[in-house]
Amino acid sequence: MENKIYSINGPVIKVKDSTDFSLLEMVHVGHNHLLGEVISIDKNFTVIQVYESTTGLKINEPVEPSGSLLSCVLGPGIMSNTYDGIQRPLVDIAEKYGSYIDVGSDVQPLNVDKKWDVKIKVKLNEQIVGGQIYATCQETVLIEHRMMFSPLLSGKIVDVKEDGQYKIHDVIMKVQDDNGIVHDITLIQKWPIRKPRPIKARKPLNRPLATGQRVIDTMFPIAKGGCAAIPGGFGSGKTMTQHQIAKWCDADIIVYVGCGERGNEMTQVLEEFSELIDPKSNRPLLDRTVLIANTSNMPVAAREASIYTGITLAEYYRDMGYDVAVMADSTSRWAEALREISGRLEEMPAEEGFPAYLPSRISQFYERAGSTETLSGNDGSVTIIGAVSPQGGDFSEPVTQNTKRFVRCFWALDKSLAYARHYPAINWNSSYSEYIDDLSKWYGDNVAYDFMTLRNEMVKTLHEENDLNEIVKLIGSDILPDDQKLTMEIAKCIRVGFLQQNAYHADDTYVPFEKQYKMMKIIFYLYTEAKKLIIKKIPTRLIVETGIFDRVIKIKYDVPNNNLALLDAYFNEIDQTLLKVE
Repeated sequence: MENKIYSINGPVIKVKDSTDFSLLEMVHVGHNHLLGEVISIDKNFTVIQVYESTTGLKINEPVEPSGSLLSCVLGPGIMSNTYDGIQRPLVDIAEKYGSYIDVGSDVQPLNVDKKWDVKIKVKLNEQIVGGQIYATCQETVLIEHRMMFSPLLSGKIVDVKEDGQYKIHDVIMKVQDDNGIVHDITLIQKWPIRKPRPIKARKPLNRPLATGQRVIDTMFPIAKGGCAAIPGGFGSGKTMTQHQIAKWCDADIIVYVGCGERGNEMTQVLEEFSELIDPKSNRPLLDRTVLIANTSNMPVAAREASIYTGITLAEYYRDMGYDVAVMADSTSRWAEALREISGRLEEMPAEEGFPAYLPSRISQFYERAGSTETLSGNDGSVTIIGAVSPQGGDFSEPVTQNTKRFVRCFWALDKSLAYARHYPAINWNSSYSEYIDDLSKWYGDNVAYDFMTLRNEMVKTLHEENDLNEIVKLIGSDILPDDQKLTMEIAKCIRVGFLQQNAYHADDTYVPFEKQYKMMKIIFYLYTEAKKLIIKKIPTRLIVETGIFDRVIKIKYDVPNNNLALLDAYFNEIDQTLLKVE
């Protein structure tokens, strides 16, 4: 019996009295073969969410099961590509259909005609296990693509080709499994997007993801394989912060997921990424970047799938032994897609109309991050940095609060800082990182033994300033004793000279750990020496009038990253300047 559409409610359709479908199966809906996924089955109805526009769809059009789960096609050609939420290449669609995506657009995720220069890594009669690398090719100038045997198979190689030029669907190897069945192995494999890829073991998170952004690397670091949230209201700099991290962080590969953002903003992102030069290799950043663009006017169900598509691609490259950073912008739009679909399904709403399973969905996403030993024996990691867009900048709303439960790093953006042109606009009083203890040893071994001590002093000073500001608002700063006035001046040095960073300045857009450490060291050397003068009853006003605080603030501009030896002269300058006051 042919399965037919019984009802249509936006992206949700129902098929009546059918036993042909299985849960989460991918299906083709209507005469245009729209892509859909089975999300609910009961004795009367099969409910399907459609990942394309259902405009024009009619009752009684056919629905065909595919027998497989909604999956990503994994193989060479992913890197440098731009996909929509269900891995359709937007550039290829534009060439074939024009500026708008037609329903039922049948475009392959990877180029089937391109030949890759493949080097075979296995031999005839060799035993091969799941996750083992059997071939490699140069996907871009920066990335070597390592083809891995399916994690679900193992067996004996009964036929294998020589090194040479092959298309992605060419059979380069035949493997006989333990049941005697022979499998044809090509350059690609498929993997269900909602299922995490298997690993050999999880590793401790004890290496930081270096971003070159001082407020992150020093104050609120994230570990490689960790999770961070960037919540902030409109205009507070979420996308800009993610851009800086994507450009400068020491991940091998960037997966940028634009989930439900405005079309013009997403266009700007795509154009900027295509123009960015990777500072480490002097090559286009796109050589090691995958973009997934699912704008707010695209079908809502595909937006819900987009972050799973992004994390699946990230896990695939992690399994090759790469460190991958996923930028999800924004998970609030993804949660809104969940809410809309839940409403169509007439499910009981929870807080603010979001479905009751919102926390579990958020946790399933962030739990796919991690530092791992892969099945191929390599070390790889997936770091997730998710932007959250609370309405009106209200951090008490459900998406922000539930995200907070599952991430260990929280970079709270402050609209007042952004309006004051203080970027990154990360509020040091409401942000935190729980990776500090895990990373302390790394900082001590690789940067300086007292790095964390200075960092903790900095945090303490900023909290003291915050408390003193309450007094200043009530009775003015003149009433403060000189030691507290000095604390206020040093806190200003930290805020303006250290935490504030200029993305358009050649030496300030990215700052290595060594310079960050020495800047802290100079600030607190000034604090210590100035305190000695305060004890001798010399007013803070006289110390400020020397201009030494302004000199320290300008270190970030005055000392180039390639000549850090200049920093050593500041200790002597502080001594000479304060000697004149004394």
